Amino acid sequence: MSAETDATAAGGLAGEMEVEAYRRLFPLAFLERHLRESVRPDARRLAEARPTTVALGAVSSAHGSALVRLGDTAMLASIKLEVMSPSAETPDQGSVAVEFHMPPICSPLVRPGRPAEAAPVISKALEDVLMSSGMLNLKELCLISGKASWVAYLDVYCLNADGSLFDAALISVVAAFTHLEIPLVSVGDDGRVFTVGGNEGKTKYELVNREKRKLTLGDIPFPLTCALHKDSILADPTAEEESIIETSVTVVLDSSGRLVSIQKPGGGVTSMATIKACIGLAKERGQKLKEILTDSVEAMEVDQAE
Repeated sequence: MSAETDATAAGGLAGEMEVEAYRRLFPLAFLERHLRESVRPDARRLAEARPTTVALGAVSSAHGSALVRLGDTAMLASIKLEVMSPSAETPDQGSVAVEFHMPPICSPLVRPGRPAEAAPVISKALEDVLMSSGMLNLKELCLISGKASWVAYLDVYCLNADGSLFDAALISVVAAFTHLEIPLVSVGDDGRVFTVGGNEGKTKYELVNREKRKLTLGDIPFPLTCALHKDSILADPTAEEESIIETSVTVVLDSSGRLVSIQKPGGGVTSMATIKACIGLAKERGQKLKEILTDSVEAMEVDQAE
């Protein structure tokens, strides 16, 4: 009996090694073999996104932060506020500076000393969505019109890159702004505006804003990237799927269901029917992400109450 068991185990191991070898040598054929069965290599359905978690307040030294996991993709977003003089064009508004970082630890494809090509592209895409979605009212970042306003330095760090990087980054940005708390500030005798910390500061200085507060967020943008291969639409592709499939579409809808943006970086010609199908999947995904974000806020409030 022992010999039979050993033989079965050896056969199973050999089978697994053959499958893995086939996967590495013929990645497209391996993927298509799964797609014919309407399933993906990680056992998901074609339209199924990976499990998503949001943890607010991941960085204690930041004014707002969030850690997001989208499958094995992990993003950390942090917001640091600084008082600056507003521009002459927008004296009653603050500003947001966005930077997306891909350190070498996030992927073997990112080499030390060489900036990742995707980083500036994702930075610009995040900034465009933030400004066009209407989620932020920059006037809420104004302290004293024409004299002082907040600059929100938004840094997003990719901790592990396993596909759908823009999706995970935007979710982490939205969560970080949800967590953001505007600190107390005062004006010194020299006219300089500075932040005030602790209960002692409240009594020692005359405050511009009496209480710490949250930003009033407008409609929140939620993303979904779809990889397109022949007649198949793969929601939330992994890095492996992205390396095989050349065509993808990223749809961003706000929490009211309005279209914020559609990005299609290269690839083949895509039909309008396929675009509409991607938008439909994005609507479903947006509802789920809204629930996840709401749950994370409620969990944080419970923790603070305790």
